[in-house]
Amino acid sequence: MYAYILRRLFLIIPTLFGIMVVNFVVVQFAPGGPVEQAIAEIQGEAVSSTARISGGGTEVGGPQPPAPGGARSGSESRYRGAQGLDPEIIARIERQFGFDKPPLERFLLMMRNYVVLDFGESYFRDRGVVELVLDKMPVSITIGLWTTLFTYLICIPLGVAKAVRDGSRFDVWTSGLVICANAIPSFLFAILLIILFAGGRYLDWFPLRGLVSENFDDLSTWSQITDYLWHITLPILALIIGGFATLTLLTKNSFLDQIRQQYVITARAKGLTERRVLYGHVFRNAMLIVIAGFPGAFVSILFSGSLFIEIIFSLDGLGLLGFDAVIRRDYPVMFGTLYFFTLLGLVMNLIGDLMYHVVDPRIDFEAREA
Repeated sequence: MYAYILRRLFLIIPTLFGIMVVNFVVVQFAPGGPVEQAIAEIQGEAVSSTARISGGGTEVGGPQPPAPGGARSGSESRYRGAQGLDPEIIARIERQFGFDKPPLERFLLMMRNYVVLDFGESYFRDRGVVELVLDKMPVSITIGLWTTLFTYLICIPLGVAKAVRDGSRFDVWTSGLVICANAIPSFLFAILLIILFAGGRYLDWFPLRGLVSENFDDLSTWSQITDYLWHITLPILALIIGGFATLTLLTKNSFLDQIRQQYVITARAKGLTERRVLYGHVFRNAMLIVIAGFPGAFVSILFSGSLFIEIIFSLDGLGLLGFDAVIRRDYPVMFGTLYFFTLLGLVMNLIGDLMYHVVDPRIDFEAREA
C-alpha cells in the first residue's frame, strides 16, 4: 500500500504540470489581457465598446495620432487600444505585469514560485492570492460541507428504501422525482426559491443576499446561529435539490447488487431479521462506492458547483473570486487558484482511492496492479 501511495504522489507532479501547461497556452491566445485592460483604463474607455471595423482593418475610437517618429512601435501593435499611446508607457505596463519576458520564461518563473507556494499578488486587488483565497474560503467551505452532508443524509436512506421496495410505486415515483430534479439546473431552483420565499413575488421569509446579517457581531450566540442558518437555507436547498439523482440511484443499485449475493441468502436462511441483514451485512459492502466518493464529491461542490449560487445570493466565495479573475484576466489569481485546487483535487482523488481500503480492507491496490 505504501508503494502505491508513493507512486500516486509522484504521478501528481506530471499531471499537475500538464494541466498548468495547457491552461497557460490557452490563456496566451485569449484577447483582453491585463495589459490591454490597463491601457483601456488609461485611455478612459472600454476597448470592446469602442472598436469598429473601418476599411480592411480595425480602428479603436476613430483615427489615432501616429507614434513618435511616424512609425508604430512593436509594443503598440500587440495590444488593442494602444494606438497613439507613448511606447514608454506601454513598456512600463508590461514590466509591471511581467509581460516584458517571453511566455516560456514567464511560465517557468511562475511554476518555480508555485513549487515554494509563492502565488504572488492580484493585479487589480492589491492583495496576495493566498490572502484572497483564505478570505473567501469560509463561504465556499460552508456551502460545500452543508450541501455534501445533507445530500448524503437524504440520498443514502432514500436509496436503501428504493432498493428494498424495488419496482413498487414508491420506487417509480421517487425515481421520477429525483430524475426531474436532476434535469433542472440548481440556479433555476435558486431563482424559483427567491420568487417564492425571498420576497421575489410571494413570501418574504428568507434574506436575499449574504451569509449573515449586517448586525451579526451584535447578536447573541444563539441569535448568530439562527441568523447563519436563516441565510444559508435557500442556497443550500437550491444546491441539494438537483443533486439527489446520481447518489440516490448509485446507492439503490449498490444495494440491489449486494442483496442478490449468496451471503445475503445465507444470512436470511439463518433466521436473521431483515434489518440485521440489511444494516449488519449488506450496508458495509453496498456503501463502498458511495463512501469512497465522498472526498471527490465535496471538492466538486466546493470549487465548481456553487458559482451561480454565489452570484445569485451575493455570497463572496471562491466561485465568485475565480469568475471575477477570469473576466478581469487577473492571471495571478487565475493560475494560483488553478494550481492549488488542482493539487487539492488530485490529493482528494488519492484519498478517495484509499477510502476503498479503509471501508473494505480486502481491497489491495498492490495485488490489483500486480
